Amino acid sequence: MPSGLFALLDDVATIAKVAAASIDDVGAAASKAGAKAAGVVVDDTAVTPRYVTGFTPDRELPIIWRITKGSLFNKLVLILPALLLLSTFLPWAITPLLMMGGAYLCFEGAEKVIHALQKDKTSLEEDAEIVADRNHEEVMVKGAVRTDFILSAEIMVIALNEVLDEHLVMRGATLAVVAVLITIAVYGVVGLIVKMDDIGLHMAKRGSAARQAIGRGLVNFMPSLLAALATIGTAAMLWVGGQIVLHGLHEYHIGGIAEALEALAHSVAGGLPLEGLWTWLIKATGDGIFGLLLGSVIVGVLHFVPGKKAH
Repeated sequence: MPSGLFALLDDVATIAKVAAASIDDVGAAASKAGAKAAGVVVDDTAVTPRYVTGFTPDRELPIIWRITKGSLFNKLVLILPALLLLSTFLPWAITPLLMMGGAYLCFEGAEKVIHALQKDKTSLEEDAEIVADRNHEEVMVKGAVRTDFILSAEIMVIALNEVLDEHLVMRGATLAVVAVLITIAVYGVVGLIVKMDDIGLHMAKRGSAARQAIGRGLVNFMPSLLAALATIGTAAMLWVGGQIVLHGLHEYHIGGIAEALEALAHSVAGGLPLEGLWTWLIKATGDGIFGLLLGSVIVGVLHFVPGKKAH
């Protein structure tokens, strides 16, 4: 009996070690996959606050929570099962899907740049004229969840591409971890950004002079932060989108643009201090420029499609 008990305990210990190793593997895979999707995550974080603009402070966090639940539903219930089926039966379709998603990011980024260059104030004025009633809240939440679906699909496809060689359970577990962690990170940051001005106002009304000065600084800083987030989000879209499309072209041996950009980066950065950093910056800039050019072409083409118009 004792020997049987010890054998059982030994088996349990072995299973525990295997489970721990599996958890470590999932964590490592999720970290790697999430890092690859970082550019889309930045844009997701930058885009969402505009859906909460104009509402009373007591509705901001509930609205963000509703969008968060919609985002989790998008990722875990709709996108994850579809991608697992796709990776099992049509793995060859992953690269074309990535390229389509990358092209969409390029289009979105280029459209934002074009609107900024045209100083299009119409949309800004429309955004300012908000009636914060329940009907408007429903419209904004649904719009945010639709936008999240597109960005979430791109995040999940990028993550899947990093674990295609793993078995089905590992792929599913990794995508689930990526989905939950990225959603928490994105909407946690969004919540903090949205409430930052309220925090600043609270600090500015009471406490020491230093506390009040910090509060006023937060209130004054928020418009600049939101503007910076919009710019960073646009740059991230163009960089990530351009990189994805170029990587796909490289896999299909088309164009040679990715190879030329790689060679240029190493040639320019060769011998410089922090060579690796300069190489990455040059490649990222090249990816972004390619993304802007591709996106601009798509925007231009859409103007000639009957019934379609870049917005």
